[in-house]
Amino acid sequence: MRFRGITSVPMALPMLFLFTSIAFAAPVAKTPVAPAPLKGTATATFAGGCFWCMEPPFEALPGVVSVTSGFSGGMERNPTYAEVSAGKTGHAESIQVLYDPKRITYAQLLQVYWHNVDPTSGDGQFCDRGKQYRPVIFYRNAAERRVAQDSRASAKRELRVKQPIMVQILPFMTFTAAEEYHQDYYRKNPEDYLAYRTGCGRDRRLRELWGDAAAHH
Repeated sequence: MRFRGITSVPMALPMLFLFTSIAFAAPVAKTPVAPAPLKGTATATFAGGCFWCMEPPFEALPGVVSVTSGFSGGMERNPTYAEVSAGKTGHAESIQVLYDPKRITYAQLLQVYWHNVDPTSGDGQFCDRGKQYRPVIFYRNAAERRVAQDSRASAKRELRVKQPIMVQILPFMTFTAAEEYHQDYYRKNPEDYLAYRTGCGRDRRLRELWGDAAAHH
């Protein structure tokens, strides 16, 4: 597993040891397959930096059936985490959200998305830098594209800092689920997850950007 960059030097050394240990301890397992859409459900795909951190806010939403961590936005078929994290495939770490549109709308999902990303940073998110951590909204049809564009305009008005929004809105191509040990990482390894999230400064930056609307985990 690639060490996710921590900007605080005092925290960097223990964090490096922590994530190096995780890398060696991570089980070798078959890559899971993202759940297929069920009758009456829809699918949304978002990239917002570390997929570990994007799962919790969406899994907590009424109307969301499942959230799968994986990779989207690249041409390489069936990429592995090692390949994507090395920046070799063109993919971005992403989540695929299976939801019931009668209970929650695509626009509502997008509102949650914006409050969980730094839209002013297009070359990575928080302490994770590189194209593989870029923020992207992947739309599946013209209607989703229009909703995404409208949501970007709303986010720009709501944003507390006056900087350009760098989130891309791109057509969806493919999604590949990440290895099993990445799925629901925050549930399986809560202490490691919290150490990473805190060390990365994610919540601190989200509060700067969105105030009380920022995600809280």
